[in-house]
Amino acid sequence: MVEQRAETGGSPRRVSRRSMLAGAAAAGVVVPAVATGITAAAAPEPAVRAAAATRRITMYAEELSGGLVGYGLAPGQATVPGPILEIWEGDTLEIDLVNNTDKRLSIHPHGVDYSTDSDGSPFNASFNEPGQRRVYQWRTKAPYKAANGRWVPGSAGYWHYHDHAMDGEHGTEGIRRGLYGALIVRRRGDLLPDKQFTVVFNDMTINNKVAPEVPLLEARHGERVEFVAIGHFNQLHTFHLHAHRWADNRTGYLTSAEDTTRVVDTRDLNPGDSFGFQVIAGEGVGPGAWMYHCHVQFHSDGGMAGVFLVRNSDGSMPEGAQDALDRYYQHHGGHGGH
Repeated sequence: MVEQRAETGGSPRRVSRRSMLAGAAAAGVVVPAVATGITAAAAPEPAVRAAAATRRITMYAEELSGGLVGYGLAPGQATVPGPILEIWEGDTLEIDLVNNTDKRLSIHPHGVDYSTDSDGSPFNASFNEPGQRRVYQWRTKAPYKAANGRWVPGSAGYWHYHDHAMDGEHGTEGIRRGLYGALIVRRRGDLLPDKQFTVVFNDMTINNKVAPEVPLLEARHGERVEFVAIGHFNQLHTFHLHAHRWADNRTGYLTSAEDTTRVVDTRDLNPGDSFGFQVIAGEGVGPGAWMYHCHVQFHSDGGMAGVFLVRNSDGSMPEGAQDALDRYYQHHGGHGGH
């Protein structure tokens, strides 16, 4: 069994991707993607699976320092963004949400099926009062051919979840304070990454921070890295990653040499939107410090810029990378490096 080491700010904890995506009782949950990622060889989907599985997890909403609020998988482990939730297309995810704050809140998903009582909105009386726990059920399905001969899309994609109830009908305060995270629905045969990062453009912040406090994302040269980009609040953004590119489709990969899908390195990321892709870290360009940022100029000048650090394959710092990091911190008024 391949294990992944998830650095969560405290003691490292080990999470098996195979148990996440394959076990009938597994949660399908990976590391809270705050600034760190997870490291492992990609594990293939099992050759034989049950027709459909229900995965059950417990999540906790908690207040954090600096006025933030986050979701976590255990008491005291809430983060901004919350943990990445993963599920195979066709399976069901049940979330027992515990509200450990003094505010009404909820959890509302994009891209999956749910009943009105799992909508996560006051409109459908679906929320948690302070101290209350509530189960939300999210269902997924594979594409199917309807009676009229048309194909109905399945649930696979890079989606997200967020509060929809704090201090109002639409969860505006909860989103502003950090109650959000990534939701991935995978199709059978999808490639699994070595590392994952969630990047949320929330108003004029990245993961509720501005440079130089924006998460430093790290990988080793040659690792398969998955990015999930999410947009929130009132600003229109564009996500740009230096020196790496992806196909503008569901997976970020071309299906063949003849695939004419547009290849991009910048994509609009507007409120409520999300997309994801995988890249091979440093492929064609080598190790180094590469920027990721909003390409609306006054947004990047205002601190919506971070660094994707591609280390050498042995984990050492590439030549010139520390100087680039120092310039980044100095430009944005910070100190230190990595």
